[in-house]
Amino acid sequence: MTLSHREIFERYVYTGPISRNADAVADLFTEDGVFEAPLMPAGHALPRRMEGRAAIRAGIGEYHREPAFDGKVNVELSGYVLHETADPDTFICEIDTVLDDADGTRMPVSLVQIYRVRGDLIAMLRDYFAPPG
Repeated sequence: MTLSHREIFERYVYTGPISRNADAVADLFTEDGVFEAPLMPAGHALPRRMEGRAAIRAGIGEYHREPAFDGKVNVELSGYVLHETADPDTFICEIDTVLDDADGTRMPVSLVQIYRVRGDLIAMLRDYFAPPG
C-alpha cells in the first residue's frame, strides 16, 4: 500500500494530537525513525530529539501523560497547508491548530512540520512548535 503525503500527515495528526496514542504514533515511524522538536525548552517532557520507535513511544507517551494544554483539537477551526518539495520523499506542512479546553478557553497554536518518508512510514519528522501555555 502506498499512501499519499496527505494521508501520512493525517494519520500522524489522528494518532498523535487527536487520539494521543503513543504506540500508534511510534508505529508510523521506520524502526530507525527520528522525531525532532527543536523548539522544546530544556527539561521539557518531550525531548528535542528521539531516535527509534522505542524512544519515540516513550517520549510521546510522557508528553501525552502531562500535556501543557489539556484541551481537544478543534478540527472545524484548525487547518493546514501541505507543501510538496522537489524531493519526492520530503514534504512540509504549515498548521494552524485551535485547542478547546473544557472551561471554554480557546488557544491557537501555529507550527511547521517537515517530513521525510520511506515508503508509507515516517523516517524523520521535525516538528517546529512551542508548547502552549
